[in-house]
Amino acid sequence: MKSSIIVPVQDPTPFSPFSPEDGLEINLARVSEAGYDGVELAITNPGRIDIAKVKKLLKQYNLVMPAITTGQAYGIEGLSLTSSDKEIRDRAISRIKGHIRLAQEFGAVVIVGLLRGRGESEDAKKFLIEALEICASFNDEVRLVLEPLNRYETKLINTVDEALEVLGEIGRENIGILFDTFHANIEEISIGKSIQKAGNCLFHIHIADSNRWAPGYGHLDFKEISEAICAVGYKGFCSLEALPKPTPQKCLRESAEYINKL
Repeated sequence: MKSSIIVPVQDPTPFSPFSPEDGLEINLARVSEAGYDGVELAITNPGRIDIAKVKKLLKQYNLVMPAITTGQAYGIEGLSLTSSDKEIRDRAISRIKGHIRLAQEFGAVVIVGLLRGRGESEDAKKFLIEALEICASFNDEVRLVLEPLNRYETKLINTVDEALEVLGEIGRENIGILFDTFHANIEEISIGKSIQKAGNCLFHIHIADSNRWAPGYGHLDFKEISEAICAVGYKGFCSLEALPKPTPQKCLRESAEYINKL
């Protein structure tokens, strides 16, 4: 199991101990010093990314980039793959295609979290499947991951079972599941069994405790989680997506140690 952490590049996120105002180089240096293997970049607009610079910094600090998170495009710009407005849906699909182009440069997965929208439209699931089919067929070499989110953030795809149903309707090998321990704690009957259900569709993992703090500060059984991850043969990254508590410094360092011990 390899460790990574979310670093916002253009816009701040509450689920990271980093601020984009500090600059990517300073933040990557901190990630490397804390002992992480990789970094998941939170990118609102991939068209504004200097690819050569990012590659240089990753190499300089001996890091890889396993994933790109896209949700800020929803929170900041209102883009949604399931909006009732076709123009907004088309813009969201175009944005994901930009993330896909960027991801191919780094061998990263592209995360579809809140960019899918909150599922308020009657046709939301249909729109989501249509959008994912378009995005997945755009580049077979880049993997997309659909993240089940808790019911307080969206009505659309809350559990692994629901995600697997969508993947089954699409039927493409380059779409899988992002399993998030925080969301699963709210929605899944058994976290361990839900990981096993994901099986070989498990492409990426987000780590946070039950209160969205760093692991070890809530009540999740990470021993059970790590055993389930090993049982399905997952060899990818566990990426920290947590509130910067109890302090940003402790969140950064203690989480790296915790994940690596798993």
